[in-house]
Amino acid sequence: MNEELVVAKKEIQAQILPSLVENNGQQKTTGEEIEQVLRTISIGTNFRTALEGIVNAKKGALIVVDVLGISSIIDGGFKINSKFTPQKIIELSKMDGAIILSRDMKKINYANVMLYPDKKIPTKETGTRHKTAERVSKMLGTLVIAVSERKNEINVYYKNFKHHLKEVNELLRKVNERVQLIEKQRELFDLNLEKLTQLELRNYLNLERASAVIQKGRLIEKMAQGIKELLVEIGTEGTVIKTRLKELLKNVEKETNLVIKDYTKLNLKKSRLLINSLSYDEIIDAGNIIRSLAYEESHKVEKIRGWRILSKTSLQESDIAMLTKELTSLGKTIHSNFGTYKNILGEEKSRLFKEEIDKIKLSYFS
Repeated sequence: MNEELVVAKKEIQAQILPSLVENNGQQKTTGEEIEQVLRTISIGTNFRTALEGIVNAKKGALIVVDVLGISSIIDGGFKINSKFTPQKIIELSKMDGAIILSRDMKKINYANVMLYPDKKIPTKETGTRHKTAERVSKMLGTLVIAVSERKNEINVYYKNFKHHLKEVNELLRKVNERVQLIEKQRELFDLNLEKLTQLELRNYLNLERASAVIQKGRLIEKMAQGIKELLVEIGTEGTVIKTRLKELLKNVEKETNLVIKDYTKLNLKKSRLLINSLSYDEIIDAGNIIRSLAYEESHKVEKIRGWRILSKTSLQESDIAMLTKELTSLGKTIHSNFGTYKNILGEEKSRLFKEEIDKIKLSYFS
């Protein structure tokens, strides 16, 4: 390489990488960025077809998406400047060097390029191709794909994020297993919710039952989040699973929030924040849920406002707020007479509310 060119490239690196090595080669990746990366390599896209074609051809590849500063780490190769197609990528993978795609990934800019990322950037990889991929990704903050010829596997790198691509059948099996787990948790969620409603309508308040509802609800939400990330990668193959997942999640967040709102000594936002920060193991311990509601030694609940049950009626949130402020507890609210309701809500709303709350009580005690 020409000495002047080497100096120029080092100067560019110094300009675009002033703090990278100091930060141990780490650039934080946001959830939105990870989702976008997964969409880019999802099953059914041209890019995924190209990657799978390289594996099926038993070849290896290093594919980099163009970004500011990339000229400082590349050498050799030749210009392609051609429209991206899976067939072209598969053919170009027969060469040893890297393939450089345009920023929008619609064109192939260069092929058979040598990459020289900063060796000071730490990497956990062992193979030369994967070491280079991780360092380039961390150094330039761009998407890099390494296809292993020996192991027939695909690894995706983006900043400090690494993702191993699995075959569609393996992904579908994994998703279906998780959906089955959510189905079981949804059954337990509905069962505990039903029992909690029965207890509340009798004015027997039970914090353990309420915490069980919150626990199952949060487990469902957490499991679903993991599935959603897999579904992004599965792409068009996951349409049926997406529909089923939507059914399983229906009203879970709403009901969980209302139970928290009824039982927390803090407020919904604070308790939700505490509960959302719990790991799987911590969620399974019901004591952590109860502590997130600000209960310590005593688990006795004197009264609740009853937002969850009152929300089953046609009352607006402002009406429920007025009722709970005046009557102070669910017991008083659902067992008062028409005259009491009329003084707070007016005649028309009170008549409808009285009919609705009587039907709710009847449906659980008939």
